[in-house]
Amino acid sequence: MERTPKGIYTPEFRAEAVKLVETTGMSVARAAKQLSLPKSSLDNWVRAAREGKLAEVGKGQRLPSELELELARTRKELAEVKMERDLLKKFCDVFREGVAVKYGRIHELRQAHPVAAMCRVLDVSESGYHAWRKRPLSPRATENARLAVEIKAAHERTRQTYGPERLQADLADNGIQVGIHRIRRIRKELGLRCRQKRKFKATTDSSHRLPVASNLLDRQFAVTAPNKAWVTDITYIATDEGWLYLAGIKDLFNGELVGYALDARMTQQLVMQALFRAVASKRPGKGLIHHSDRGSQYCSHAYQQLLRQFGMQPSMSRKGNCWDNAPMESCWGSLKTELVHHCHFATREQATSEITEYIEIFYNRTRKQARLGHLSPAAFSQQYYAKQMAA
Repeated sequence: MERTPKGIYTPEFRAEAVKLVETTGMSVARAAKQLSLPKSSLDNWVRAAREGKLAEVGKGQRLPSELELELARTRKELAEVKMERDLLKKFCDVFREGVAVKYGRIHELRQAHPVAAMCRVLDVSESGYHAWRKRPLSPRATENARLAVEIKAAHERTRQTYGPERLQADLADNGIQVGIHRIRRIRKELGLRCRQKRKFKATTDSSHRLPVASNLLDRQFAVTAPNKAWVTDITYIATDEGWLYLAGIKDLFNGELVGYALDARMTQQLVMQALFRAVASKRPGKGLIHHSDRGSQYCSHAYQQLLRQFGMQPSMSRKGNCWDNAPMESCWGSLKTELVHHCHFATREQATSEITEYIEIFYNRTRKQARLGHLSPAAFSQQYYAKQMAA
């Protein structure tokens, strides 16, 4: 049977379609699928035929001219060429792979593209694909499918920020033991990538005549006990209401943000509030090294008086040398990469809420750090105090 394009059906075509249902006992749904018809159209034809009104169906429809038919065929061919071109782009990484890999990609895209077209582009058998689908998975393939789900879950659980090494540690924490090379391969197959870093500028204003401290820390970032050396800095976050400034204090021992404060203005009150919170939370002993840049907020007389009051030793980076405070720069880099650059903050209140959640729930308690043996700051501290009690 031959039909014209775009839903224009000849009386002969409708009669033959109805006959296929009435004489063979084939269901309407199956016949419609076989004829590439909408099931509702064939339903209507069968009902009209039983009422003796099939000849009235489609009256007033104008049959297309030869030019229109040719135009329709050309459009169909162009659509097929475009689809095949799009498929070529999607299949570029599997052309040199085995048949099973090609069948796997076809299976992934079967809801978006016709199976026959994909088999044609990849030069594989359509019947072979359907046979492959019915074939039971091998134990290795079954395990890979399970691992793919576990890795996807871990990727989301860790806010799309972990590479293979930290993912391996997170999976191990959840009872999944898997090799690093296998994680890399499955991540690649799933198209999983970490959020990308972006550059951000410094907020230090050292153009002042306030006294500065010497660099006591001198890049000695390896600290063996908590509350021995803290580093601090200020960064900024864009919102629709304007800038939001964040002052943070980080313990070099476990990388925890022990104190922080957010405000619409970058003042000495901002950094003093962060310091008060850190001291209230950790109660450090005297002699702690407090390292900052030479910003006017940290050099202010009021802030330096606070450091003396708490028995802290002030230490400051050399002018224009960000490497002297690299751990704090790294902290801001993680915050920007893993949260700020992927969010749009309509208000400062929204930004404050999401940054607080990131610091308190994720950064301090969940996020693993390679230098801590793939432990979070909270877990690393627990391990330290457990050893101290056992000693």
